[in-house]
Amino acid sequence: MSDTGGKVFDAVLLGRIIRYVKPYKRTFIFTGFLTLVLGLLGPIRPIIIQYTLDNSILIPNADLLLQLTLLMIFVLVVETVIQFYQTYLANWVGQTVIKDMRMEVYNKISSFRLKYFDNNAIGTLVTRVVSDIETIADVFSNGLLIIVGDILKLIVVIAVMFYTDWRLALISLSTIPILILATRIFNSSIKKSFQSVRTNVARLNSYVQEHITGMNIVQIFNREKAEYQNFKQINKDHRNAHINTVWANAIFFPVVELLSAIALALVVWIGSRGLLTEQVTFGNLVAFILYIHMLFRPIRQLADRFNTLQMGMVSSSRVFAVLDTDAHIEDKGKLAPVELKGEIEFKNLWFAYNPDDWILKNVNFQVNKGETIAFVGATGAGKSSIINLINRMYEYQKGDILIDGNSIKDYEQSFIRRRIGVVLQDVFLFSDTIFNNITLNNPNVDLKEVQEAAKKVGAHDFIMRLPNNYYFNAGERGSVLSVGQRQLLAFIRAYLYDPDILILDEATSSIDSESEVLIQQATEKLTENRTSIIIAHRLATIQNADRIYVLDKGEIIEHGHHQELLALNGSYKNLYDIQFVEE
Repeated sequence: MSDTGGKVFDAVLLGRIIRYVKPYKRTFIFTGFLTLVLGLLGPIRPIIIQYTLDNSILIPNADLLLQLTLLMIFVLVVETVIQFYQTYLANWVGQTVIKDMRMEVYNKISSFRLKYFDNNAIGTLVTRVVSDIETIADVFSNGLLIIVGDILKLIVVIAVMFYTDWRLALISLSTIPILILATRIFNSSIKKSFQSVRTNVARLNSYVQEHITGMNIVQIFNREKAEYQNFKQINKDHRNAHINTVWANAIFFPVVELLSAIALALVVWIGSRGLLTEQVTFGNLVAFILYIHMLFRPIRQLADRFNTLQMGMVSSSRVFAVLDTDAHIEDKGKLAPVELKGEIEFKNLWFAYNPDDWILKNVNFQVNKGETIAFVGATGAGKSSIINLINRMYEYQKGDILIDGNSIKDYEQSFIRRRIGVVLQDVFLFSDTIFNNITLNNPNVDLKEVQEAAKKVGAHDFIMRLPNNYYFNAGERGSVLSVGQRQLLAFIRAYLYDPDILILDEATSSIDSESEVLIQQATEKLTENRTSIIIAHRLATIQNADRIYVLDKGEIIEHGHHQELLALNGSYKNLYDIQFVEE
């Protein structure tokens, strides 16, 4: 996945982000209004202080002093209340927008074909869905609206300064050209730093996710120290990327403070001389000191806001790159009958994961309603690819797949996957209860149905021996269950959804003999009166299949009943001899 950078103000990206505000435009507009009000209220207190000094202190007037003091308190209270609502609503809009964006990104990713996940690290996608989108929220809470408010405040302050005393105003602004130059240099530097930060965050997330998931491999091969060193380097790069942003800030903000101090010193020096000649009032001088703080503080904060906006642009460009990715399987089919007969035909089918690297070559076979067929062959022969194509997880390049006489592309994709049940070799279980793992949180399935399905499959007894029975937590990826137990849960899952076509992929590999007996019984129950495709290494599990196809390098080289294939004395016979005769 490319590391796309973003400009501080990218009109296209900002426009796309703002479109997510449309459902909440009233709140957003009201928040913008409060931001403008805050910008206008900013200079009022210095104006009141100036008037108070010149008209109720230097010229004593106790009643006027009390009135002006109460007015300042009132303005402060109003400003505080508006600040509260502005901050709350800006954050509310930001969090609501990223909630919607995160849902859209997750939904988009869930529609991608499997090839996309083959080429993109899961940890990187996690970064896009979580931390990158979280950063976009700051565009609303600390970025766009606040920048508009700060700019408005600057305009109002400068206008009031010139209206009050144009000479002191020019002196106050004398260091601004240098500040603008410093800001341009800072923004250029911080942009590169932020791009590096987001890249290294994605690398770190990807590495941690992959290596914690595969920790058993790391430990089995005694790679803890080596992988720790790799992690140490990635973590160091992550730290250095953040330090580069700190370095830029550490230079820029002292420059702002220095220029502010110079402007303040010039105003105090020249203003004090003006006091002696009565060209400047004491109230004006104090007001200008406050104006300088109000002038340089927003400028300094603007740098922070631009940092936030820059980070949001970098993150949004990455998020939109995912949303703009066209990696889904075309779904233009309209067919969705009540059920499928289960007749399957592969016609002159060619398939490759990568161009011209053919995994399946001119594959032809038929499965009649209610038949059970099996595929055998060496690893990489193309057995699992057949399953992926029937489920439309990948798109084939040549030929066609027919179900009940219709091209698989003519069916609604969701319908096909709903009517085809798959039990994989590597059963994936979520960190959730047995019940939820079986039903996949389907609210239309109750406990009684699950128990009946478990009894049919032969898994009810082992589930009842678990603490909390069907509400026992299976742990991450079902880690607290044996391979055989996980397989049985997958059989229950398939049986419960009553598919028209059943696919079993290496369902009895890597399990003990006792579990194999249970799974064999479950297989017989599950394939009864149902079109079934079995992929197996253990030939004992497929000897009763109606037909067995032998695959080699993507081609069907033999097919027939078990005894017929043995009589051919070919590849199937060799596989049989290796498993049984030599034992």
